[in-house]
This record gives sequence, C-alpha cells and structure tokens, in this order.
Amino acid sequence: MADTTTTPQSTRSGGEPETSGKRCSPYAALFAIPGAKAFCASGALARLPMSMMGLGIILALNHLYDNWTIAGVMSAAYVLATAAVTPLYARLFDKFGQRRIGRIVLAVQIVAMLGFAFAALVRVPIPLLFLLAIVMGLTQFSFGALVRTRWAYVLDRTGNNELLNTAYALESAIDEVVFIFGPILAAFLAASVHPVSQLFVPTAASAIGGTIFFALHNTQPPVVHVIEVDAAQASDRNFHATNADRLSLQQLKNGDAAKKRNVLTYAGVIPLLLVFVVFNMSFTAFDTSMTAVMKSLHLDSVLGVQLAMLAVGSCIGALAFGSRELSGSRWAHMVMFLSAMTVGFVIIHACMGNLIVMGLVEILTGLTISPVFASGNLVMKETVPEESLTEGLSWVSTAGTVGASFGSMITGIVLDHATPNTSLMLPWVFVLCSIPFALLGWAIVRKRG
Repeated sequence: MADTTTTPQSTRSGGEPETSGKRCSPYAALFAIPGAKAFCASGALARLPMSMMGLGIILALNHLYDNWTIAGVMSAAYVLATAAVTPLYARLFDKFGQRRIGRIVLAVQIVAMLGFAFAALVRVPIPLLFLLAIVMGLTQFSFGALVRTRWAYVLDRTGNNELLNTAYALESAIDEVVFIFGPILAAFLAASVHPVSQLFVPTAASAIGGTIFFALHNTQPPVVHVIEVDAAQASDRNFHATNADRLSLQQLKNGDAAKKRNVLTYAGVIPLLLVFVVFNMSFTAFDTSMTAVMKSLHLDSVLGVQLAMLAVGSCIGALAFGSRELSGSRWAHMVMFLSAMTVGFVIIHACMGNLIVMGLVEILTGLTISPVFASGNLVMKETVPEESLTEGLSWVSTAGTVGASFGSMITGIVLDHATPNTSLMLPWVFVLCSIPFALLGWAIVRKRG
C-alpha cells in the first residue's frame, strides 16, 4: 500500500461500513470489515497449541524422566508428524472448504490431544507415549494459514487489497502474542500446578477457538471449481473461430494447468521453505537452551517471562512492520532482518548470566522476527495462484514446524553432552545458516523476473 490512510467512498459491494474522510489506522480499517474480528480472534485462540505443546512435552518429559534427549526427540516427533500432514490438510481445505474439513479434523484432534495428555499423566511406557505423540501430531493443521487465507479473501471481496501487508503483519503479531502467553502459561502450570497440566490448556483452547472459527460462514473462502472446456472440432462451413475465441480458450487451458501445478515448482518457493526450516530451528533451540539455563540457576518459576521477551519484541516489530510498506524486494527485507537477528542472538549468548540485559536484548532481537514471517508469507501470496493459497501458506508453516522439530532435537542432544552455554550458541548459528538460502531465492526470482 502507498500509505496508511483510507479514502472516503460510498458503499462497497462487500457491505462494510462506510469510512469518513478522517485518517485512520490501517488496523482500524481491517477490523471495520464485517466478520474480521470474529475469525481473527477465534483463530488466535485456536493457535495456542503451537506455542504450548512442543514446550509442554519438553517440560513434562524432562520432569518425569530427567532426560533432555528423550524430551527433545519426542517433541520433535510430534512436530515432524504435524509437518508431514499439514500440506495434505491444506489441499483438502482448498478443495472442499474450511468448514467441511475443519470440523471433522478438529474433533479427531481434540481426542488425540486429550489421549496424549492423560497418557502422560498416568506415566505410560515411553514407546506408547511416542506413538501417541506422533498420532497427536498427525491431527494438527495450520490455523494460521486458514486465517491468512480468509484475510486474502475478505480483503479482495471488499476492495481492500492494499491492506494485505497489514493483515499478514497483524497475524504475525498475533502469532507472537500467542508465543508470549503460551510459554509463560506452560512454564507456570508445569512449575506451580502439575508437570502435565500444561498439556490440557491448549487442548481446551483449540476446541473452543476452532469450533467458533469453523462456525463462521460469511468470511469462509468459497471453493474454487475448475470447469473443463473441450474444444469442438467443426468444419469451416459451420464454425469460424476468431482470434479472440482461440485466445480465450488458450487462457482457460493455461488457467487449468496452473491449477494443477505443484506449489513447490514455482520460482523461489524451495529456497523460501529452506529459509523457514533453518531459521525456525533457532527458536526451539533458544527455548530449550533457556529452559536449561534457568533450571541451572534454579529460576524455573520465571522461565516463561524470560522466554516471552523475544516474543514481546516480535509483536512490536510486527505492528511496526504492518503499519507501513517497505520499498524494495521482500527477499531483500528477509536478508536484512535475518542478518540483524543473527547479531541479536550473538549478543544474547555473550550476555548469558545477566538476565536483565539478556531480556532487553531479546526484545530488540525479537523486533526482526515477525517481519521475516510476514515477508515470507507475502512472497508466497505473490507467487502461487489464489486457488492454491492455503496450500502455499501451509507449506511455509510446515517448513517452520520441521525446523522447530530439528531445533529441539539437536538442542536436547547437545544439552545431554555439553553445557547450556554451548547450546545457547545454536540460535545464532541456525539463523546465520538460513541467510544463504534467502540470497539464493532472491537471485532466482530476479533472474526469472
């Protein structure tokens, strides 16, 4: 968008309230759209498991078995199972609609999450708990992708496409708000209530938020149906096709081919996903390492607050990023923010032991996180066709979950063979390694552009 104001207009086809000539925030313009508040809020609540289950598994398993490797590997198994099925669910959502598929999968998901939580509560054997963690992961899908797809739909329907950058930045901010309260809540419940209690809260949040979300009809994107057109072969005496007719038919054929094209074949998509795999390893590495640091200092009760500092900064960064449109390539934005994030994690490691300074640097480092997520989602939105948008966004989410699983697994192994000081180096190493993939994607897009 060129600026952050809305212009006076009469009545739009979407039926949203008319705006006056006054300047207003782009966020106010977003929530003036009918139904936006409802699907945004319910989608945020339903996303609570993404910030609690992985860490909740680590906290529960480490307490029950006092083994970082088992805790990290089981969390990784859960996340990898989630990553394996997320694109499949996305294709089903695109093909059959969010409500039709979502209600069924959500019901199965709640049963699986409750089953795992109760199994951990009664301390079933580790192999069975691993199996239940994988089954639970196989029922998860990306609520963030569903919400972002709804934003794309309602903004297009109401003629507010210029607000898409703001909407995606808002969703990144909501992700960070979830990651602010999720770790705090998980750590508090594990330390003050019961080591397994933090597994039940995200289950309830998913059930309530998901049920409300899928009950909202007006903002649900319609299913895109492809109509096949067969070219009739007729004699010159009965049929004379004009150039316009032939062009129209060719466009229909090209559109059908684009619909069937695999999302991964579009220029720059693979490097983008590799960026998200590698740099997302840093977050679970940071969470797990910081958990070990706080445990070694006997400060488990304030672990959630320390973890939340990074998310606080990311939330601020998302709101700032969404309030304006940066000039230049979105790939360039990613490279810039990833470089700044690397420096931030280096400083955090150097300040280990001084929790106040670490917290302040975490906030500053967090400023770079949401802009990377928002830029990546916008790259995907600009790359894939509308009928494959949910699948494309889900691939971004899947890449992140794959990275998160590797991050927790590698960090757990490192902690069992080294010190928390060593493991706290991993976040900046992972982010640094993601930058070459961003540069590669940028180069591919520029070459084909």
